[in-house]
Amino acid sequence: MTTAYITHPECAKHDVGDEHPEAPERLSAINDALISLRIMDFLQCHDARPAERSALALAHSEAHIKRVYDKSPLMGLRQLDPDTFMNPHSLEAALLGVGAVMQAVDLVMAGKVKNAFCSVRPPGHHAERDKAMGFCIFNNIAIGALHALEHHGLKKVAIVDFDVHHGNGTENIFLHDSRVLFCSTFQSPLYPDTFADSEPGHIVNVPLEPGTKGDLFRQQVRERILPELDAFEPEFIFISAGFDAHKQDPLAHLSLLEDDYRWITHQLLDVAEKHAGRRVVSALEGGYNLEALATSVCAHVGCLAGLHHAG
Repeated sequence: MTTAYITHPECAKHDVGDEHPEAPERLSAINDALISLRIMDFLQCHDARPAERSALALAHSEAHIKRVYDKSPLMGLRQLDPDTFMNPHSLEAALLGVGAVMQAVDLVMAGKVKNAFCSVRPPGHHAERDKAMGFCIFNNIAIGALHALEHHGLKKVAIVDFDVHHGNGTENIFLHDSRVLFCSTFQSPLYPDTFADSEPGHIVNVPLEPGTKGDLFRQQVRERILPELDAFEPEFIFISAGFDAHKQDPLAHLSLLEDDYRWITHQLLDVAEKHAGRRVVSALEGGYNLEALATSVCAHVGCLAGLHHAG
């Protein structure tokens, strides 16, 4: 079995202005790098299928869903929050992002692929049950996880979020759902400044100080996340794969490198091998330096495809 690579050209049409960091070029940079490094040769490529509106209700309130549909413009831009905008193509792109993760779950559960990476945008992990924020309209990974639980009969899954920003939306959605172990590494202080010191046992927040390098990041993952994953024994692992903790990223101040993304991917694959029947689905979140994003995704996807050894 191989690794699925799920994307769609329509995701690039979610373009909310030249000054916005969450730009269409992010996907083309990833795609071009996977081709040039010949990683794409080893992937099973799929066009994402858009999610049905009804699927959004797995994670979001009807009020939020209606608000997004009502705000979808026929022309120009509409604003959902200070950082999150929609153009006439954004709703379709957001539905494709959700649909890609659900499709990835279906492929993995059917045994057609061993794991999957969803190269989609807009990202999702800041979208809470009742609101869009931080470039995110719907929470792609949360809906995918709930799809695995509700439609594939799984009892417990884990989500690991290594974006530089706290995955507040995912935490908000699963705060009272102990079927989901949610682990998030992130820079603190930094947007959205939402995590609390005291969380339920199935929420594991690992704040990292500005300037943190790979050695401390790895130590924190080893000490605080991997033991929780082993104890939880998830049946499926989801990854909110943000690459904006890279040293070159302009929006934050951590100092991870490609080898750190390679390393954590291997750790999560090992957990999946042990507990989850090797089932892993990863979805793109942040990453705004195009070169660093492309090389980091190649490290991550190369690991998923079994092409790279641990860094």
